[in-house]
Amino acid sequence: MGKKIKKEVEPPPKDVFDPLMIESKKAATVVLMLRSPEEDILAKACEAIYKFALKGEENKTTLLELGAVEPLTKLLTHEDKIVRRNATMIFGILASNNDVKKLLRELDVMNSVIAQLAPEEEVVIHEFASLCLANMSAEYTSKVQIFEHGGLEPLIRLLSSPDPDVKKNSMECIYNLVQDFQCRTTLQELNAIPPILDLLKSEYPVIQLLALKTLGVITNDKESRTMLRDNQGLDHLIKILETKELNDLHIEALAVIANCLEDMDTMVQIQQTGGLKKLLSFAENSTIPDIQKNAAKAITKAAYDPENRKLFHEQEVEKCLVALLGSENDGTKIAASQAISAMCENSGSKDFFNNQGIPQLIQLLKSDNEEVREAAALALANLTTCNPANANAAAEADGIDPLINVLSSKRDGAIANAATVLTNMAMQEPLRLNIQNHDIMHAIISPLRSANTVVQSKAALAVAATACDVEARTELRNSGGLEPLVELLRSKNDEVRKHASWAVMVCAGDELTANELCRLGALDILEEVNLSGTRKNKFSEAAYNKLLNNNLSLKYSQTGYLSSSNIINDGFYDYGRKNPGTKLLPLKELCLQEPSDLRAVLLINSKSDVSPPSSMEDKSDVGYGRSISSSSSLRRSSKEKTKKNSYHFSAGFGSPIEDKSEPASGRNTVLSKSATKEKGWRKSRGKKEEEKVKEEEEVMAVPKFVGEGSSDKEWCPPSDPDFSMYVYEVTKSILSITNIKEQIEVLAKYVAEKMGGKITKEKIPDFSWELHISELKFQLKSNVIPIGYVKKGIFYHRALLFKALADRIGIGCSLVRGEYGRAWNEVMLQNESRKGVLGGLPAPEVYVVDLMFHPGGLMKLRSREADLYRFL
Repeated sequence: MGKKIKKEVEPPPKDVFDPLMIESKKAATVVLMLRSPEEDILAKACEAIYKFALKGEENKTTLLELGAVEPLTKLLTHEDKIVRRNATMIFGILASNNDVKKLLRELDVMNSVIAQLAPEEEVVIHEFASLCLANMSAEYTSKVQIFEHGGLEPLIRLLSSPDPDVKKNSMECIYNLVQDFQCRTTLQELNAIPPILDLLKSEYPVIQLLALKTLGVITNDKESRTMLRDNQGLDHLIKILETKELNDLHIEALAVIANCLEDMDTMVQIQQTGGLKKLLSFAENSTIPDIQKNAAKAITKAAYDPENRKLFHEQEVEKCLVALLGSENDGTKIAASQAISAMCENSGSKDFFNNQGIPQLIQLLKSDNEEVREAAALALANLTTCNPANANAAAEADGIDPLINVLSSKRDGAIANAATVLTNMAMQEPLRLNIQNHDIMHAIISPLRSANTVVQSKAALAVAATACDVEARTELRNSGGLEPLVELLRSKNDEVRKHASWAVMVCAGDELTANELCRLGALDILEEVNLSGTRKNKFSEAAYNKLLNNNLSLKYSQTGYLSSSNIINDGFYDYGRKNPGTKLLPLKELCLQEPSDLRAVLLINSKSDVSPPSSMEDKSDVGYGRSISSSSSLRRSSKEKTKKNSYHFSAGFGSPIEDKSEPASGRNTVLSKSATKEKGWRKSRGKKEEEKVKEEEEVMAVPKFVGEGSSDKEWCPPSDPDFSMYVYEVTKSILSITNIKEQIEVLAKYVAEKMGGKITKEKIPDFSWELHISELKFQLKSNVIPIGYVKKGIFYHRALLFKALADRIGIGCSLVRGEYGRAWNEVMLQNESRKGVLGGLPAPEVYVVDLMFHPGGLMKLRSREADLYRFL
């Protein structure tokens, strides 16, 4: 045998690097290896980084700081499947970190991640790519990127994956995406509901739960509800509710059913299959509060449809809701109360809750939970609206006191609802009186000051409903409630302004409250509001007129008109036409002003310390300082009435009627008590001496204004003895006349006699009434002149006196101010020559009373402007 010769090992080529085994203990070193061109090193480096990232959030942050993310993104598209898989696994873990997510959005890697969802990729890649997308989709910007890069379609396809982790991750990502409306629309186009329904059969609860949550979102859209119904989705949901082992899914299943019940077709289908009865029984008998709460919410949603309410009523849903009100869970109580509110639109349900439901809701008003009180108050508000029986039931359940307590709640909704219930109850007088006894006027002040417009509106409406009598208005006024109410008139909210105006109109029902409202500026605010075409409303106009009706002096000054229902009382004064933007001074200030060249203010005041005589025959003891011939003139006027049916007018005026009574002198005849005794003595005097005596007597007869030289508290309007006598005379002489037309004519002649008698048009310039008024101003040392002192009066003096006297004896007439010192009275009379409708009473017609040219004459108004022009 030959000798063995060793084979020499050939040395490696000089250009080849010898293999090197490295064991690294630093993450930074491994991150550097991500840039290696060797596939094995890349795969091992990715594997090491995956294990490192899996250990906790701090390691993810460390990798981010070491710059590992950017080189890893390039590996997502690597040719080697293992490198690509390992890189995808890393991103599935890293994407849960918010800083990493932010960087990934900036690097725009979404397209690369979605590409890993391709059918040919491994299940592991599908799992971690879908996990990465699920983590990224929690933020809106990432949702948009996933949707724009077409990520929704592959995610829906993966719902049928055999791997449960892939299903879970894909379902979670879809759930996040469908929060956006556009994604929900695309989901319908991709027919995603069947695979989602299949996931309800999964053995993994987390997948079932995600599927139910997703269905709960997408069934907010009608098209998705239709697709769910067409794919027998309701059967799946009812089965879940019937399975006690799946009680952790019942809440979400109920949420989906709640959305589906909004459709009438779905409601009918579930009712026909017996599912609705099962649902109500399930809700009533369940011991889990959240399930009961969601069942009540489902009923609430569905009950907004009238047909659904009808079906619910047929299934006696009211019993279920009343039972839920007794739950110990506040959330269930709230949901049940809201469901009752929705069911109140059905009249049958409303009647059912009269005996069962209202007492329980009243008890909920006493809860310590503000949300419970609000929901209960809302239910009561809907139950009592347009339903007096329920309002009575609430009162009988001792609901007034807790309702008033809710007015001080911290929640605006609770306050508004409680105010609504009180308003509904106050529509009945017995309940209104009961509410007033519980100090409602004091409790409503805080809501009136609220910054919430709904609360303001409801509070103002409550005031309008409860302040219907003097005692309530007085309490509101004394409690300081008028001030915030007036402020609401300035509101920019139409509803608040309307209800505040309504309340002001009601509060203006008595003089004291009306005056206080005017003092607070309500009249000025309403005037401004009514000048605006967009802000005014019927109530603001009515409130304005109501306030004016309680301040006739201001009304006449501002509008120039008093109707027959506007009764002139003592204290009324005619200031003349008020300029826009100026305020009418009160009578006291006007009285205390010095005389000026301004128009005289005419005062009506019959209050006097002097009593009228017991007999008209005893003229010497009258105490008014003048002889009385008025009674005889009234009697003469009455006897001289014509018996003709037609009125004595020619060319628009009454033909002259002979007046045998002597015209008044036109001078001021207010004298001292001895005037009648000295009558004969004065006639024997010379003219000059007689005038001198008259002037002295006039000065003696001028009453001193109470307040001159006295304290402010003692001030009262100047008395007017002459006007007091006028009232006495016309009351005694005219009331006995039964014919209204004759009453008007006699009163007109009486007024004309006291104001200087009959005057022709030609003699008006020579009447010298201005001088007479100036003398009175000088004598009284004031611009305010009591109407009884005026002995030479023209149109507006006579018209005012006629209206004042007519109001005292019940003759209905209006007072109208014209231009250039004109004013007149209009009366309504029935024309016997004209038949009424169907042969009834004649239609009333408007006539103007002549007080100047032919006192007692009446002119029928056909064309107002033309007739008045000829008349005046």
